[in-house]
Amino acid sequence: MPQTFSLFTRFEFHLATQLCHTRWMTRSPGKQRLMLRWFKRCADAGHVPARSLYGRVLLHRGVSPRDKSTGARYVLQAAQQGDRHAQYQAGRIYELGCSQYQPNFQHAVTWYARAGESGHGLAAERLALAYRQGELGLPHDPARADEWAQRARNCAEHDVIEEPQAALVTH
Repeated sequence: MPQTFSLFTRFEFHLATQLCHTRWMTRSPGKQRLMLRWFKRCADAGHVPARSLYGRVLLHRGVSPRDKSTGARYVLQAAQQGDRHAQYQAGRIYELGCSQYQPNFQHAVTWYARAGESGHGLAAERLALAYRQGELGLPHDPARADEWAQRARNCAEHDVIEEPQAALVTH
């Protein structure tokens, strides 16, 4: 059953997400810190999209190893709660390794598969490539590669990936 969040938490997340798209907000480090505080507050309240987005911001834009570690933790929490973007990032975390998370190809494949089955095109593409080239501990399997490639094409037709965190920089 989906968890419900307070009206304030949903409003705060929506406002912060919309403000990420405005130039005047993203040019000021002080305003960026304000948006990050809003995302953190929403993530700490258990808001899954906020956990996913805030975790990805810290993971990719965080300066310190602590930021990256915290980001990975938020991403994995959101992935476990079913967020497909976080599931894809969890696959990347386990494929490449990150802070306290060592590479684990079995976990990476599991997360890529969950994300791909949920409609994340990049995850499906990664699995197609892995099956085609025998990577991530998977066997070379052209038939499975074609299945995942077809799923990736289907995802691309329907998927619009919104990445407002691209404008944010953490300091």
